[in-house]
Amino acid sequence: MAKKQIIKLENVWKTYQMGEVEVNALKGVSLDINKGDFVAITGASGSGKSTMMNLVGCLDIPTKGSIFLDGKDISKVSESSLAQFRGQKIGFIFQQFNLIPTLNALENVMLPLEFQDIADDLARKKAMDILNLVDLGDRAGHLPSQLSGGQQQRVAIARSLANDPEVILADEPTGNLDSKTGSDVLKLLERLWKEEGKTIVMVTHDLKLASHAKRRIQLKDGQIVAGG
Repeated sequence: MAKKQIIKLENVWKTYQMGEVEVNALKGVSLDINKGDFVAITGASGSGKSTMMNLVGCLDIPTKGSIFLDGKDISKVSESSLAQFRGQKIGFIFQQFNLIPTLNALENVMLPLEFQDIADDLARKKAMDILNLVDLGDRAGHLPSQLSGGQQQRVAIARSLANDPEVILADEPTGNLDSKTGSDVLKLLERLWKEEGKTIVMVTHDLKLASHAKRRIQLKDGQIVAGG
């Protein structure tokens, strides 16, 4: 049975204007990511990883070329429709956790559901179920400042799962964690991939971390040099 394609980049260029100079952060990149893939995007600083993540995550549109998310060309969609579509299809995990400090764990996980206009009681129940999935049900009432780094990252992962997205995009997900905690977070991502059938796209400069992925794509100077 043919695998369903979830993300497709076709001859994608991303050019930034730096004063008088044009910088090509990505140069003619083509890439297919199938549903159920676990992909690591690697490369040195300045290789185009962050640009690639922003484009794969539909946070930005290409200068040239096309990006398809679940068959839809994102450059042809209005910003508000794109935000809604992105909110349903993609969950984001960042190195900095990006939790709201004045909201407790449960409220942080409920946020994406509220953006999608889901009723409060349903959002609360769903968020609680997801916190239990990442083994943090007993910390639901804690503020981020009352949680360890690893617990905060697990809340961030729970939040990324709130809308049951098909794709989880993780940007250096263990970058701010010690190696033991980082390993626990990676195990959780592997569990979501194997048991929940999520498509995981992880951006990292850490080759040890990348070795856990099913596919490794290496970028250099804005181009794919391996694994494309």
